[in-house]
Amino acid sequence: MAGAALAAAFSPLDLLPLALFSPALLIHLWLTARSPRDAGWIGFSFGMGLFVAGVSWIYVSLSLFGGMPAPLAAFATLAFCAWLALLPAAVGYLQHRIAFSKATRALLVIPSLWVLFESLRGWYLTGFPWLALGYSATDTPLAGYAAVCGVYGVSLVTMICAALVRQWVCGPHRISAFGGLLAILAAGLILQQIEWTRPSGAPLSVSLLQGNIPQQIKFDPDRFEKTLSIYRDLASASSARLIVLPETALPRFLDRIDPDYLHALDAIAKRNGGDLLLGVPYRSDASNYYNSVISLGTSPNQIYSKVHLVPFGEFIPPGFGWIPGILQVPLSDFSRGEKEQKPFSVAGQRVAMNICYEDAFGEEIIRALPEATLLANISNVAWFGDSLAPGQHLQIARMRTLETGRAMLAATNTGITAAIDRDGRILGRLPQFMQGRLDVEVRGYEGMTPYARTGNWPVLAFALLLVALSVAWRKR
Repeated sequence: MAGAALAAAFSPLDLLPLALFSPALLIHLWLTARSPRDAGWIGFSFGMGLFVAGVSWIYVSLSLFGGMPAPLAAFATLAFCAWLALLPAAVGYLQHRIAFSKATRALLVIPSLWVLFESLRGWYLTGFPWLALGYSATDTPLAGYAAVCGVYGVSLVTMICAALVRQWVCGPHRISAFGGLLAILAAGLILQQIEWTRPSGAPLSVSLLQGNIPQQIKFDPDRFEKTLSIYRDLASASSARLIVLPETALPRFLDRIDPDYLHALDAIAKRNGGDLLLGVPYRSDASNYYNSVISLGTSPNQIYSKVHLVPFGEFIPPGFGWIPGILQVPLSDFSRGEKEQKPFSVAGQRVAMNICYEDAFGEEIIRALPEATLLANISNVAWFGDSLAPGQHLQIARMRTLETGRAMLAATNTGITAAIDRDGRILGRLPQFMQGRLDVEVRGYEGMTPYARTGNWPVLAFALLLVALSVAWRKR
């Protein structure tokens, strides 16, 4: 129950107190566990609650849109959640083995191990960093730490605060615990006042297009002409200098799209004195095709191809060739784009592109810095229907703006389409499941936050050092 409650601390539910009280209860249960084995089972149970409640949208994707039989989709979702739950189980087991002092375990070992295993989850087998604890702090004073140490640093601080909440409630030393909690929150508020980056260039008018093409018919050939018409009409009505369309807005290979249609989009962008970014599959030859975004308009044509692909959705891992026979996912074996791709030079800004859940990987986003002045994510979260996924994805994008000191443009097929300023503040958004155009004005920014300079390694090294010191203290 505590694990499931933590899922409600993230967007779109945003029950923020649960981000502290739910982990505080977990820490209390770990500290009162009789053995490492019991602590491991507590961690596993907490993880199952968190992931079954928090990423239930995987079932929606597999069953409703992937065509997998419902019982098999349910089993696959539960198996995936159980695999993820092994990580908090490992935290519970190890914290009991490493330290004998409850204070050491609560304030040092548990937060450090939690962050180390969160980072492992964000890396192992291409990574699944969803529901990292730090994302729940996006609208709290703890968000001030994001520019300094990234989402994992915010996770570390949040877990320490949860330990102090537990100490405050259960005692002893309640006054000290409350004072420590206030000090951490006050420091976060102070960090939020620092402007790590500065404006670059004039304000930019932007239109983000949301075609709202239902996933069930997105790849229907009979629907293709209607899709072209929707996006042409939305773009034509815009006077913005930069127009952004979602991921695979045109669900057909670029070389199979009528050149006259592309010329029409190009002419719209040039009429506005700017550029248009278009999500479209691109193939370089018969055996290599990419999930890409191209630019049209006054600037030279440019292309970005997605680097971090989704297993089973965009590529088939070795040994799993039988999966396409069960899942009905179009374009499920993309090639990877080059790791180092320059930001687009469009509309007077340098825009770092990322596609779909690439924005969930902070260290990959900062590769484009300091050159990039603006971030843009195009995605198609329609794969997950009316679930928690779109709200969670928007929260992840907001964390990237806090880490980088850059604004983010998020153009999606069915929502949530939004523009986010460098401080995580939403400048504008469209409701889900409606066709429309979001017109906003954004600023480009230059400069580097501490996190953009260093990435994740300082906080992970710090967490590893705390664990090592705790092991040494126990041996002594």
